[in-house]
Amino acid sequence: MANLLTEIAPMKLTRKTFLAAAAAAALLAALPAQAQKVLKYTHYQPAKADQPKHAAALAFKDHVEKATAGSIKVELYPAGQLGPAQQVMEGLRLGSVELAVVHDGGITGVYKTFNIFGLPFIFNDHAHAYAVLDGEFGKALGEDMRKKTGIRLAAYADNGIRHFTNSKRAIRTPDDMKGLKMRVQPSPVFVKLVESLGGSPTAIDWGELPAALAQGTADGQENGVTNIMAASLYQHQKHVSLDGHVYSLHAYLMNDRFYSSLSATEKKAVDEGIAKAQKIHRDMTRDQDLSAKTVLAEKGMTVTELSPAEIDRFRKLAQPAVKAWLDSDVSKEWTERLIAAASKR
Repeated sequence: MANLLTEIAPMKLTRKTFLAAAAAAALLAALPAQAQKVLKYTHYQPAKADQPKHAAALAFKDHVEKATAGSIKVELYPAGQLGPAQQVMEGLRLGSVELAVVHDGGITGVYKTFNIFGLPFIFNDHAHAYAVLDGEFGKALGEDMRKKTGIRLAAYADNGIRHFTNSKRAIRTPDDMKGLKMRVQPSPVFVKLVESLGGSPTAIDWGELPAALAQGTADGQENGVTNIMAASLYQHQKHVSLDGHVYSLHAYLMNDRFYSSLSATEKKAVDEGIAKAQKIHRDMTRDQDLSAKTVLAEKGMTVTELSPAEIDRFRKLAQPAVKAWLDSDVSKEWTERLIAAASKR
């Protein structure tokens, strides 16, 4: 206010002029400054450039901060620094977390329908999965999630083709699963999958998995190459069977209120940043999937490759059992929509 009054000092300072100046100064003081928006971004891989999720996060941060001229500041929290998936999903819903890359199992605690992606042997390869997820089916599922949870599904990316590993023996047939204590992510659909094949499932959170394998709480687990490498699971697992039972995914999730609050320029920058992150994330994870035999053998694992006929034995046991559970406990509608979308490709 002092500056404004100084400007009118050469003028005759009447009571009317003073009051007008004071009112103007008070109005200016009440106007909010254009605050920088902070976007907290978390994921669950180590903060290393050779990790797909972190390489993608670095690219997102660089693009968004430059494209918005700094109006959005991106804060990265790798390696689960903001807590386990369930906690982060609640943060996304409440708005304390703006952006997170969460695996399919972690999403199901807030949006149960995501369990449908545990249906085994539904996709033929990566390209098949991308066509379904990026098409009408994936968009419709994302919109259903946004309406029910307030969480915007911005993109789908790879979490790796899932294979069984263990410390006891090679797995070539479902009979080889019998008696094995197999860690699964905390999601009932994976419990049903392992049970259908004769294994003994035990749900253990991702952060506790290495210790569980080291201590013998679990004999084995199932994951893609990227996660096996990221957590050095090969240190405690002698055998890997490349059965490829599930195409596992990550979703790029945003608090919908935060996204809606952005300007058109900021939304464009975020959308472009996520597209860049998705491509890096998919490309790096897919390359590791396709190199599974070499990568894991180099880490000292005994790799068992299965023929199509051998894989079919797993499919015939697992797929009907998991589908029956999905139909009754999750959503028959969405399960059948997924199967229909996959069959068209």
